[in-house]
Amino acid sequence: MKLTIIGGGSTYTPELIDGFARMRDLLPIDQVWLVDPDPTRRDLVAGVSRRMLAHSGHPAQVFATSDVIEGVRDADAVLFQLRIGGQDARRGDETWPHEVGCIGQETTGPGGFAKALRTVPVVLEIAELVRKHASPNAWIVDFTNPVGIVTRALLQAGHRAVGLCNVAIGFQRRFAGMFGVEPSRVSLGHVGLNHLTWERSVSVDGVDALPGILSGQLDELAADVELPAHLLQLLGVIPSYYLRYYYAHDEVLREQLGAPTRADEVQEVERLLLVKYADETVNEKPEELSRRGGAFYSEAAVDLLASLTANRGDVQVVNLRNNGSLPFLPDDHVIEVPATVGAGGVVAEPIAPLPDDIRGLISAVAGYERLALDAAVHGGRDRVLRAMQAHPLVLQFDRADKLTDLLLAANRQHLAWAK
Repeated sequence: MKLTIIGGGSTYTPELIDGFARMRDLLPIDQVWLVDPDPTRRDLVAGVSRRMLAHSGHPAQVFATSDVIEGVRDADAVLFQLRIGGQDARRGDETWPHEVGCIGQETTGPGGFAKALRTVPVVLEIAELVRKHASPNAWIVDFTNPVGIVTRALLQAGHRAVGLCNVAIGFQRRFAGMFGVEPSRVSLGHVGLNHLTWERSVSVDGVDALPGILSGQLDELAADVELPAHLLQLLGVIPSYYLRYYYAHDEVLREQLGAPTRADEVQEVERLLLVKYADETVNEKPEELSRRGGAFYSEAAVDLLASLTANRGDVQVVNLRNNGSLPFLPDDHVIEVPATVGAGGVVAEPIAPLPDDIRGLISAVAGYERLALDAAVHGGRDRVLRAMQAHPLVLQFDRADKLTDLLLAANRQHLAWAK
């Protein structure tokens, strides 16, 4: 099996390589191709990846290239994990929204919108090369944020694509540890849009443990997601950490104004990691990688790829077309829910009706996402402004107008239509 990683020069790639080595029985990879335009990062990551696989006794070869066509030619699966503009653009996403009293975040709000505008055109261009040069049945697995918008862009263009996020597997592992069981015995009633999800059930061996969790571990869970315990009790579900940007927006904004950006933190971690990757004696993933983010992504990616290629027919949380699962959304919208995964594709598990407050927030964010994708594909200031105003964290026209100008000023070099 040939697996290609677009954005393979990411300092996070060795986390994937570690997963491939540990879970080799699930995913028989012969070749890993790292595609990245940065020669220094690409070569350093390729070097440590080769040493890691050799150290674990894994027979796969690692190749590195800047040529997308060479990288995806005859590939059986392609992972997208690219970041247009790098950490510098991310730093902008996390700061310029502050000028008008909005949170700065790389996947949601005005900053997440900017990332979508930068990313979607590039992803679609690369996906066309995958369509032309990869194996006819190759799957694209998208881990590039904002995953919901990017995955919908791919599906709308007719690509065989599935979106993947590590929020659900993080919750699964947390609850497995809480009950002292293997993760495979825990299943989640995970529902929503990417980075806008709630856990409506936590089943251990088929029995819902959520009521007991909310009564016995409420304070601990509330601390984990940094939201008031009474809110979790009121909702009767567990919101993901990303709901904090909605439920506690002003508190998050105050914290952001007094702290370094996540981009600054990640840049320092990346500097340390690249030094480690350059060390010829390093043949295991460095401890510093745990500070890079994306916990358990390697396990989630291996599980998903194994099911897509070996037709296991198991249930995993993925980003896929709605197709009536949430009847208040269009069929072509992308949702994040448990789905049966096989070689023929992904099919969402049945979803019970949602309460009005959760359904309302999902609907509002979905409306923004649709306008955001239209702006990303077609460009134009008015499209950007309309999508910006539609976001529940913005809404006011004057604020949206100022945010649009800030976004364009910070991202003009990455937007072909705005240069």
